[in-house]
Amino acid sequence: MTKQTHSVILGAGPMGRAISQHLAADGEDVTVVTRDGRTIGTGIGVAKADLSNVEQTIAACGGADTIYHCAAPPYQKWDEGFPLLQKAAIAAAEATGAVLIAVENLYGYGVAGTVTEDMPLTAATRKGALRAHVSQELLAAHASGRAQCVAGRSTDFFGPGVRISALGERFWPVLLSGKPVDWLGDPDAQHSFAYLPDLAAAYVTLARTPSAWGQAWHLPALPPVTVREICDMVVTGGDAPTKIRQTPSWLLRVVGLFQPAAGELVEMRYMFDEDFVIDHTKFDQTFGAGNHSWETPLKETLAWWDAQTPKPTR
Repeated sequence: MTKQTHSVILGAGPMGRAISQHLAADGEDVTVVTRDGRTIGTGIGVAKADLSNVEQTIAACGGADTIYHCAAPPYQKWDEGFPLLQKAAIAAAEATGAVLIAVENLYGYGVAGTVTEDMPLTAATRKGALRAHVSQELLAAHASGRAQCVAGRSTDFFGPGVRISALGERFWPVLLSGKPVDWLGDPDAQHSFAYLPDLAAAYVTLARTPSAWGQAWHLPALPPVTVREICDMVVTGGDAPTKIRQTPSWLLRVVGLFQPAAGELVEMRYMFDEDFVIDHTKFDQTFGAGNHSWETPLKETLAWWDAQTPKPTR
């Protein structure tokens, strides 16, 4: 395993921030690139660039040993945004000689059940087909020798700072308030969730392991659970069971007229209506099994959300 000396993070969403913080804590030189050059944290450099622009992205990645592609367009603008972002990221890896670590998800398979890396990327949904295409394009760039690339595919994640997620701002505050929880699919379907700090560490592991490059990897997740079980883990003791309401697709379509991202969820609800479990055996067998307990992820996530809640003044 090798250790890079200068990492560039494209994008400052939850994953970009988590990876940059992990690297900075490890003493690595880190630069986070965003459109506005926002400050990320102590010891983390920043740069400003339009990440859909090839020339600006290449310039921002100058001197990098590693490039983490964490940038993503708004959910409702994936079709136009993702191809441009990936084109620029691959061009930057080609120009600098840095290894490109792509943050991917599981949409490209297009099926529920248990998903493994050897399954074909044959999704028929619009966003799934797009994800399949950009992943195939990434690995083709590596196979052709154009750039060094690796794909890390993660399931839905949560954790401190993660607001836009199935387990995000529409879940934890509602659960902690004792109100009914609205859920996209079947609350009794098994689902894999990952803890953000675990994923950040896994992406860094892929970056530092040349033998892993040129492949797609499923990143570690916590043991699969139902959303009802998550609620039960949080709401304990003498409290009444949490009421969970399934959100109908028609309602999402209506809300989508005013909040476009909500309407985009309809085609992906199969991942929540049925069991959806990520198999990360390859990663575990190669690098060692990681965290298998919900205890600390839940504790730290709930503490973060509790700190976001305004406290009554006396």
